[in-house]
Amino acid sequence: MEKLAIACDHGGYTLKEAIKKQFADRVEFLDLGTDSCDSVDYPEYGQAVAKAIIDGEVKRGILICGTGIGISIAANRFPQIRAANCTNATMARLTRLHNNANVLALGERLIGLEVAFDIVTTFLETEYEGGRHDRRVQKMS
Repeated sequence: MEKLAIACDHGGYTLKEAIKKQFADRVEFLDLGTDSCDSVDYPEYGQAVAKAIIDGEVKRGILICGTGIGISIAANRFPQIRAANCTNATMARLTRLHNNANVLALGERLIGLEVAFDIVTTFLETEYEGGRHDRRVQKMS
């Protein structure tokens, strides 16, 4: 069973909890917060998932905020992180295939539950293609 870090701000709390429940049978989640809908600062949670990956606790993570934008920017401040904000499964597939994204960012206010579940499934099941993409991915780090 793969272990993933997951975190959100208040704008992503409901979706975070739904994802944990939906994927509990195939993913062990390292939940790094937040633990309610009370207002918090998203950079702290983006950084927490990034650090869990950098420290080797997990290989990949999921971040959620209202749009997925701010929290992905916070995570991408670290050269080892390739966080992709995806609004559909095609984006999730291509970011895994071509960019070897190790963090999926989602916007709870932009996508519904079923779309979110499709995106997460695709992110989990798609392997990095490598080859011609390697030199580009290395340049990002």
